Amino acid sequence: MAESGSVERAKYDFKKAMQELTSVRGRGTELISVYIPPSKQISDVMAYLRDEYSQSSNIKSKGTMKNVQSAIDSIMSRLKTYKEIPPNGVVIFCGEVPRAGDQTKMVQYVIDPPESITAFLYRCDSTFFTDPLDVMLLDKKYYGLIVIDRKEATIGMLAGSRIQVLKHFDSLVPSKHHQGGQSSVRFERLIEIAAHEFFKKVADNATTVFLDSILDLQGILIGGPGSTKDFFIKEGYLHHELQKKVVSPLFDTCYTDEFGLKELVDNAKDAIIGMDLLKEKQLVQRLLTEIRKSDGGLSSYGENLVRDAVNMSAVDVLLLSEGLNKRRIAVKCPQGHEYEDTVNDADSKVECKICGSNAEVVKNEDLVDDFFELAEPYNTKVEIISMDSEEGQMLMAAFGGIAGILRYKVM
Repeated sequence: MAESGSVERAKYDFKKAMQELTSVRGRGTELISVYIPPSKQISDVMAYLRDEYSQSSNIKSKGTMKNVQSAIDSIMSRLKTYKEIPPNGVVIFCGEVPRAGDQTKMVQYVIDPPESITAFLYRCDSTFFTDPLDVMLLDKKYYGLIVIDRKEATIGMLAGSRIQVLKHFDSLVPSKHHQGGQSSVRFERLIEIAAHEFFKKVADNATTVFLDSILDLQGILIGGPGSTKDFFIKEGYLHHELQKKVVSPLFDTCYTDEFGLKELVDNAKDAIIGMDLLKEKQLVQRLLTEIRKSDGGLSSYGENLVRDAVNMSAVDVLLLSEGLNKRRIAVKCPQGHEYEDTVNDADSKVECKICGSNAEVVKNEDLVDDFFELAEPYNTKVEIISMDSEEGQMLMAAFGGIAGILRYKVM
């Protein structure tokens, strides 16, 4: 369980770091990204950086030149702490970013990637170059989703905890009409031709998005109201390789838009194996089942109550929202007051809540990381709940993003 917790924490920290990295902007082309594969010698990287340092003296703007050289110096200093490159390589981002007024500050991020870096890369730009890492955020296993009737169709995917719309089509299939005679036969024929072209268009696009994907397609879920979905599969519109991936049976849904994709996933939950979204839904539903009991059941929610329950070794599963953008700080003031607090953001100095004096922040940590450390000694399993489902949004909105499923009831 400790290993599982470390994996969850590593995934969370990586995703959080990526969110921060993509938000950083420089004033000019002075933010440096260096990707170092495990096969690269540190001496070779240092030689490359020294050459870049020399080349940077040709930059016309003195300010930009100074900032680029400072960033290269900082990266080389960090590399001197390595005896060898880690097994997956290492990525270093460094540069000056604006603060209030004309002030800037040097930032540096060192990322241990979850997958191996394959090639050395150096880039200097106004933003950090994160494309190779963005790919690593993707869940490699996914389910294809298609909801269809004669009016519209939507193609999507379920990867990890996210349902994503890939394509949406409104059909041009005419409605049935009630005229008789030969015109009726001719019109029915036109309707069937239009329907055939629509189904073919949906199938062709499914081939493009699913067969050309670099991800691992686990299966295709087909849904929709009425018999259209059955006709679509029975008549063999899908590419034969995709046809093999269709999960049986097909699923009834009321909608064929984005809501239809969500409905399809809900209805197919017993057929889907190992996807994060379903696990998250089940955990939050388990929590709600406990909360609905007259005595509150084996549930706890709200930061302080959950924190106390963890410290009593009473929490079996700790649910933390991915949307918790808060810090856990420890404060020490000159008057001898010491306490911990949860805040939205914190500098190195704050006002003491007890006496009002200028106090020092001696610990400043992401709140989720703080809970990971709190839970570890008690063998409490920590689950990060995304904001991609209704259940995940409910955890954040109704319970402050922090809740626990208990081992035993806490009085």
